[in-house]
Amino acid sequence: MAGLSILGCPAVQAQSTWEVGGGLGGMVYKGDLAPSIVPGNLRPAGNLLVRYNVSQPFTVRINAGLGQIAGRDTRFNDPFQQARNLAFKTSIREVNALLEYNFLNYSSLRRVKNWTPYVFGGLGLFTFKTNPQNPGYQRKSVFHFPLGVGIKYEFKRPWSLGLEYGTRFSGSDYLDNFGPNTFGGTNKLQNGNPDSKDTYTYIGVLLTYRFYRIVCPE
Repeated sequence: MAGLSILGCPAVQAQSTWEVGGGLGGMVYKGDLAPSIVPGNLRPAGNLLVRYNVSQPFTVRINAGLGQIAGRDTRFNDPFQQARNLAFKTSIREVNALLEYNFLNYSSLRRVKNWTPYVFGGLGLFTFKTNPQNPGYQRKSVFHFPLGVGIKYEFKRPWSLGLEYGTRFSGSDYLDNFGPNTFGGTNKLQNGNPDSKDTYTYIGVLLTYRFYRIVCPE
């Protein structure tokens, strides 16, 4: 009966509202121990996501990620950092609520090659260890503001492949367990830059599945 109803429909259409998926990539830290992003600080990370397609250009997304960030003064040639010689690594757990904007028409029509670049932003919460080297460490939670860009391509319906680059702006200066008042006093060698906040960036490949349903227009 379903086949007969489809055959009797003059213009069958596919509609898609929900997507699920996941990705693999890396997190890279930027802060007092790494004034710029360098490949040597990249650490493994992954994420799971659910998308709700509100309209053609806009998508709401819930994203959960797990990874690690690390930094080391000796990766840089700055004499100040060489003399300080600090290093750290810590695990990151994050949950983000994001709004995506697709620049191109990501259509649900048959035989359409779907691809589009997009931008995203939103609000998130992440946790990290305040002192990973200390057996009595505490895990701290901090709000952050993710911003980034990506591109996605539906290579075989309903499967899509994407590439994404997004930075998390936390407003915290202690992701590396090192900040303006870490050791007290006025010795700049022993304290971080008060004008610089720590960030971390996620770079990854995403694989998603779209739930299509067949409808017959009235």
